[in-house]
Amino acid sequence: MNKSFDRRTFLKGATTGVGFGLVGVMGLYSYSPLRKAHFPNVDRKMTDIGTLKSVHVTNISETSWFENAVLMGDIKKAGGLLVNQYDYNWPPFGNGKGLGKGSYEEGIAKIKQYLPHDLEKAWSIIEQECVSVENAGGFAALLDIEELDGTKRKFLLDSGWSYKWMDECFKREGIDAMLRNKEIEALIISHEHFDHYWGLPVTLKYDPDITIYIPEGFYEEGKQYIKDSGHTGKLIEVKNGLNKIIPGLATYVFPVPIICRVFGEQSIYCNVKDKGLVSVTGCCHQGIIQFAETAYNELKYENDNFYGIYGGLHISPFDDWDPKYDDLVISLRNYDFDVIGCNHCTGLVCANKFIQAGYPVVRGTAQHRSKDTAYLGNGDTITFG
Repeated sequence: MNKSFDRRTFLKGATTGVGFGLVGVMGLYSYSPLRKAHFPNVDRKMTDIGTLKSVHVTNISETSWFENAVLMGDIKKAGGLLVNQYDYNWPPFGNGKGLGKGSYEEGIAKIKQYLPHDLEKAWSIIEQECVSVENAGGFAALLDIEELDGTKRKFLLDSGWSYKWMDECFKREGIDAMLRNKEIEALIISHEHFDHYWGLPVTLKYDPDITIYIPEGFYEEGKQYIKDSGHTGKLIEVKNGLNKIIPGLATYVFPVPIICRVFGEQSIYCNVKDKGLVSVTGCCHQGIIQFAETAYNELKYENDNFYGIYGGLHISPFDDWDPKYDDLVISLRNYDFDVIGCNHCTGLVCANKFIQAGYPVVRGTAQHRSKDTAYLGNGDTITFG
């Protein structure tokens, strides 16, 4: 029997786990087998999403924040993981009242008139009103898709966090020019979290008319932010489940509760000719096993093969470790990926365990403030197909 699940149930259940500590609460609903109760058991549907020739991913920025201790300290002092992310007083929504006393309405009122075209002025205000400004970074990646007929298409996955940092990263990788030239046809937002979404005005600075896909589950502040940031293009709210975008590329929205009062994550599946399925994720809060099992249950793909995976895999994102995480590392072997490109909330400890286990991990260069070659860092690329 399928079990219903809503945000009230999530909050009640997560609150009862607070006594296990900060990381313990994360484990309660991000890693526990109980998470599977939120998904129905299904026979394989073998849905055909089409086929493409190749996927090339450029890591614009995987450094969502620069110091774990600063982020975790802020979360603890502000009241914990269940606090509304818009209340932390992190950039850009600071009201000058200090940690844990922020609000979206008060914060956006101070900078709205400068969005999205005068981000330098907005950031100068943010530096005065917000806490831990220098710790903000962001996650964003560019997907270069080649279709079977040779047509090239580009999609942006997420828009990071810090206006200052993400603008630097966009310019470093030429994303600013691609957006100005309308080469990137859509921005796919994985989820509402600060480090993936709050840098939205940086994308809109260069193309305010870009099509945006957001997953079902955004809160009112998140939806309002799109308007307040100056978006003039098409906004598509993707319903839970499978959403085909172009032949060979689809997104899937997982209705999962996430820390800091965020709900739902949208991940990407690509079917590469003669190779198999490539899975691309922002954070994978739904869990890497659920991500893979959903593909197996739902999709038809070349050679019935899990070919590659890229992104944050959400195993020990703060580089803590617990024996249950070893089970996830071991379980990954069951899916027999040919290529693994991990970073961001995968955690360096986990990435190194993947390497020690002999998994086909593509190493990075540890440039542009990424910390280690164990995973694909800022400016690194990976090609599937």
